[in-house]
Amino acid sequence: MSAAPPVSVVIASHRRPAALKLCLTALRFQDYRPFEVIVAADRAGLDAVAELDLAARVKTVHVEETGVAAARNAGLALAAGDIVAFIDDDAVAEPTWLRELTAPFAEARVAAAGGFVRGRNGISFQWRARWTDDCARHFPLDVPDDRPSLHRGDRDRAIRTEGTNMAYRRDTLLGLGGFDPGYRFFLDETDVNMRLARAGAVTAIAPCAQVHHGFAPGPFRRPCRTPRTLYDIGRSSVRFLRKFAPDQAHPAALAELRAGQHAALVARLVDGRIEPRDLTRLLRTLEDGIAAGLADTITDPAPVHPTHSALLPFADTPPRPQKVLAGRGWWRPWLRRRARRLAAQGHPVTLFLFTHTARYHRMGFSPAGYWVQSGGLFGRSERTGPLIRWYTLPARLRHECARLRPVRPLRAPGR
Repeated sequence: MSAAPPVSVVIASHRRPAALKLCLTALRFQDYRPFEVIVAADRAGLDAVAELDLAARVKTVHVEETGVAAARNAGLALAAGDIVAFIDDDAVAEPTWLRELTAPFAEARVAAAGGFVRGRNGISFQWRARWTDDCARHFPLDVPDDRPSLHRGDRDRAIRTEGTNMAYRRDTLLGLGGFDPGYRFFLDETDVNMRLARAGAVTAIAPCAQVHHGFAPGPFRRPCRTPRTLYDIGRSSVRFLRKFAPDQAHPAALAELRAGQHAALVARLVDGRIEPRDLTRLLRTLEDGIAAGLADTITDPAPVHPTHSALLPFADTPPRPQKVLAGRGWWRPWLRRRARRLAAQGHPVTLFLFTHTARYHRMGFSPAGYWVQSGGLFGRSERTGPLIRWYTLPARLRHECARLRPVRPLRAPGR
């Protein structure tokens, strides 16, 4: 059996040190070896790495200016792995993430891979598989849910990889020139997808390679997930159109962009997340971005020059077995202390906290280093099926372990 290829994980971070800490803490429990972690961040992000005492195990590069594409290129330049994976600083990876995401690269024709993304509640999917056209419109891609599948785009259609859960062969990405730094935010990974499609590359979708994405506040988004500005969405959209879409398609695509952003803002106005004056202001920033995109000079990305540094292993011990803890509300303090101790020993831990109710379930990753699923003993985890289903505690625990097993190999205690 051939050895697993070395992997570099790149995290671009800006003004989100607390989220970055959580992302790095979760990466400690990956069951893949060998891999390194590269953080391309502002000063606050680099300080967060130091506070976690990871300076000796993480490659870092200082990128103070806002711009996810430029930060990803800075990380790519330091990458020593044959495969380079990317995750956002406001995401946390399942313990099997790298193993599942890199498995399709065993086939030499695979140039890129992407996985599924769960949303804030840790249960529902934020993104599954999608493809994009040359106007950057996204459409669902039909794929099996339980195994990787391979797909090839063409001149007008690319297989989408989500920026918070994607991987590429390093040499392929370097050969493309990396990410286009003309995209400060929005569509930088879609640009790579389209260039790969036009080169005839094969992209794998690995549904069991999963991350949880929190949509943390940052330079472009407020805590309530409302945009601070639409400037970069406008500018990036025009850049993408000018690079890939025929000229005659631009007016209709821009009209669709304006209508879509207006509808999204009206929905936020209705639910009270913005005021009427915000709608006018944000639409003005969209128009400013569109104008800037039309004025931009479009050139091929400058080459990314690798540093040829050696791989710096993030984890230097073998993966440890998964641990499962569970109980009702009155056991909570003891269970949390136990989970913290096991996580400190290097075990991936999942703690189930059930109440004697039918409340919906949520899944999250604690800063203390373990997963927590909470909800009613009789409530929903998946958002389908009956609202209430009667369980004993052991039966509910078996059900949830089986649900998670494709991405987190859990076994209920006593089985």
